[in-house]
Amino acid sequence: MVLDYSKWDALELSDDSDIEVHPNVDKRSFIRAKQAQIHQQREQRRHDIKTYKYERIINDGLLSRIDKLLDALKQNESSSAPPEQFIFQTIMEFASNPTEDKAPAPPEGVHTHEKEQPKYSQMMSSLVDQVKKEFGDTKPDNMYQAYIAGVQVHKDKVEGLQKELSTRLAQLEKEEGSKITSEGLHDGFNTSHVSKGEAQSKAAVPAKKTDVELLNPGAASSSAAQDNDDDDDPADIEISPLAKRFAKLKPKDYSAYQRFIADHPEIVKEKETDGLLVEAFNSQLKGKEAYARQCVHQGLLLQYCRSLGPDGIKLFFGRITTKDHRAATLFSNDVNDTYNRIKTRAAELNKESSNESAGVEQIQLHAVDPNTKITINIPAAESQDPTEIEARKVFESFSPELQKALASESLDEVNKVLGNMSVEEAEQVVEQLGNGGMLSLEEGIIDGTTEEGQKKLAEIEAEAKQEKREPGGDVTELD
Repeated sequence: MVLDYSKWDALELSDDSDIEVHPNVDKRSFIRAKQAQIHQQREQRRHDIKTYKYERIINDGLLSRIDKLLDALKQNESSSAPPEQFIFQTIMEFASNPTEDKAPAPPEGVHTHEKEQPKYSQMMSSLVDQVKKEFGDTKPDNMYQAYIAGVQVHKDKVEGLQKELSTRLAQLEKEEGSKITSEGLHDGFNTSHVSKGEAQSKAAVPAKKTDVELLNPGAASSSAAQDNDDDDDPADIEISPLAKRFAKLKPKDYSAYQRFIADHPEIVKEKETDGLLVEAFNSQLKGKEAYARQCVHQGLLLQYCRSLGPDGIKLFFGRITTKDHRAATLFSNDVNDTYNRIKTRAAELNKESSNESAGVEQIQLHAVDPNTKITINIPAAESQDPTEIEARKVFESFSPELQKALASESLDEVNKVLGNMSVEEAEQVVEQLGNGGMLSLEEGIIDGTTEEGQKKLAEIEAEAKQEKREPGGDVTELD
């Protein structure tokens, strides 16, 4: 057998056996300095590897957003509207999802120039500002082409930086892999012997206390800390007195809103947005629709101001108060969509509460997987297929209300009709729908009144709540 010792050529040593120094230089001091230099270089190399990997992640996220901005400009190049409108619209879309807008946190030991964790919408705003500065005092004839060319230049710079980072990272990783240090060495063979008598004597001693030795002693404290974090449930969030004052300002009075924020800059914090949206949900449950909508409006207004960067407040109010500006439409649509989700969910909870109070037992159909598409197939009236002819007869035997609900292909409409039936009648209808191939579900259906059905529904709701509680999740999505 031939042993290969070539790997030991890369062994990084600080031995003093072959070191020769000037007679006037203390040999031991020189060796200690050399050792310190090796350790310093090693730590710097590892720090640079982590830094370059993190910078590549940030740049990848930035490049994907630059591509979206370029696509928006190219698609609307023939539009009569100014390009700034679509630029602002695209950046607002980046900022509308705080979770995706926030760049990943740097790894431990890596420090960035930013005091706070950067946001991609801020980076894109800064990039567009640089493009505008490059125009100078001259206004290009074709603003779309000028913006596309300017943004493309910055994209090329980022891509060039990515290539440089890849090259430097590959070199450092190769160098790190070529060094064998004591940290990378492990015992190849290790044996221990315990005499039988010694083992028996130890076994005879009764254990007074059982302790679990952890491989990672900090895991228990980390787990406890995570459990404490889980206690920060959206249900525990309450609107602050300051946010409540902000919510009660006159609707659409943006001048008053801007003055209020200027006097109370702390209102822009994320927790104030969460409190306003929770207040909106609770108010909608109580039937206070106007106040609920205003809370949604004020909460999203603060979210937009916060997401658009250091100049977000000025940028938001400047756009929203400009007549016929696209930003006003975008913001209004966002408010309407968010309020409608809250309204729908509140109505569902009120209905469930009403049914529970009345003791009404119903048969309702639910998809096992929330992402499953439910298909309702109505047999053709003029089909020659014997199976479909029989299914058509079953369909025509249903009440006009149920036929209409099935024709709408809406599960909600079908559930409304089933909710007005007795349990026995509804069960028979569901069986007929399944046998006739009129109701197609990937995972089947859930009967919300059975023990198994209630268990599945509880699992689905638990998974949805867990997603909202995960780090980086947006607790303001109440639906």
